[in-house]
Amino acid sequence: MTTKRETLYRERRLAAMRGETTPLSPMGWLRLTYRAILLAAGLIVCVPLHYIWRIFAYGSPIPMYFLRYAAWASGARVEVVGTHLKRDVFYVANHMSWLDILSMAGACGTAFVAKAELAEAPLVGWLASLNRTVFVKREHRMGVAEQINALKEALSDNWAVTVFPEGTTTDGQSLLPFKTSMLSVLEPPPLGVMVQPVLLDYGEVAEEIGWIGNETGLNNAKRVLARRGTFKLRLNFLEPFSPEDYRGRKKIGAEARRRIEEALLETLGKPLRDFRHTVDPIRYEAPEEAQRIAEAQGEKPAEKAG
Repeated sequence: MTTKRETLYRERRLAAMRGETTPLSPMGWLRLTYRAILLAAGLIVCVPLHYIWRIFAYGSPIPMYFLRYAAWASGARVEVVGTHLKRDVFYVANHMSWLDILSMAGACGTAFVAKAELAEAPLVGWLASLNRTVFVKREHRMGVAEQINALKEALSDNWAVTVFPEGTTTDGQSLLPFKTSMLSVLEPPPLGVMVQPVLLDYGEVAEEIGWIGNETGLNNAKRVLARRGTFKLRLNFLEPFSPEDYRGRKKIGAEARRRIEEALLETLGKPLRDFRHTVDPIRYEAPEEAQRIAEAQGEKPAEKAG
């Protein structure tokens, strides 16, 4: 039986998906303020430490510690499942939220490839830049070579890089086709680098946390930071494989997706569903059947800007 709280969260999620601003109760504003204070306190402590460290040595670990703390302050209780490689690794993961970056970086200090819109997000964009995120403008195809070069530099410097090849955030119930242009850094693979697929699992709150439809990043952050309680986020580090065994970015992407899909199917215990939102920048059009199901369930699909 659906509780009053679950109904309220669902209504707010659907409204946010349509691009509406989420109203907050007095308690919601209180929780948002409290978490913002926690994040600000972490910044006050960690930013000076980061720049002091940089005076004496390159490769400060402070951003990793802060991002781990920031994920915790935002309500995520991160659980690492499996063993992640610590260096010479190219992580390939599914994508649902800006929290993915905080949690992954906090767990293993990885650098990222993320959509350029994230760079403009208040605070989150700056934090991502501290961790040497490579921001990608998907519509700027002439800049792909430059972005790949930046990715190669990050890989050689940070030893670990994460890409989200779906190209957008989803709902935890779907897995989009992988865009493999950023995997060109593995053609040919740098010596000794392994590929490790990662499944990010938000459990029962995946759809609530997911940044989908026409919701703005700022509204999604407000919704997440104002929600009651905490939630578990499992980072499932799957078995790594050598890109040498799957020559070419498309074969590497297909193998990583196969492993993530297999793990997601096992986690959900049911078939995956088609993603219900058209996303023009990645040329994904929601199937008509998925749109009809969404409309029947009161989830009218919305075209997503990114």
